[in-house]
Amino acid sequence: MLFWPLFSDASWAPYLAAFVPGINAVRMILVGAGILKNDAMVKAMSRHGDYRELLKGPLYYACIITTSTAVFWRASPIAVAAICNLCAGDGVADIVGRRFGAVKLPYNKMKSYAGTMSMAIAGFLSSVVYAFTDNDFRNNHTCALQYLYYYSIFGLCDYSWRTIAGLLVVSLTASVVESLPISTELDDNLTAPLSSMLVGGFIF
Repeated sequence: MLFWPLFSDASWAPYLAAFVPGINAVRMILVGAGILKNDAMVKAMSRHGDYRELLKGPLYYACIITTSTAVFWRASPIAVAAICNLCAGDGVADIVGRRFGAVKLPYNKMKSYAGTMSMAIAGFLSSVVYAFTDNDFRNNHTCALQYLYYYSIFGLCDYSWRTIAGLLVVSLTASVVESLPISTELDDNLTAPLSSMLVGGFIF
């Protein structure tokens, strides 16, 4: 997303941007299915050193980023919300939860208050950093992500408080869904971003 503003407005731009994560998804399928061997990749992306793990969480991760980029692109904050809650939110939740997650949630002993709250905060803040919009978004919803936050410092764009409030709701929802037992059974790399897309679709 850091480089999205560098792409043109051509119709094929989102697909070009989605090419890299898409290739990563294909690689995970090939390695996870045992067709290719890549010990370094397995070691980096699996928790137990089993190459078949790449067909679960890591593959969902790559597919969500690819889909968000190709489908939503810069035309909607939904892509930003889904990717930020997946990458920053869930990533920070795992770190904080392992370190400070002694107090578990009553409905899911695999999750903690600290992890859930940190996910909401990290997902929201990272979303806000990216999803500043120009004035066209308020009129026709066609230009939701024209510039990054640091561009706004130079007065190149305005931001919508409605968008910020929407991103907060999406991040809170994603953190709650991630804390549910269903996310443990399925995979939070799937449930958290999908819930972000669903709720974001109603808001944006």
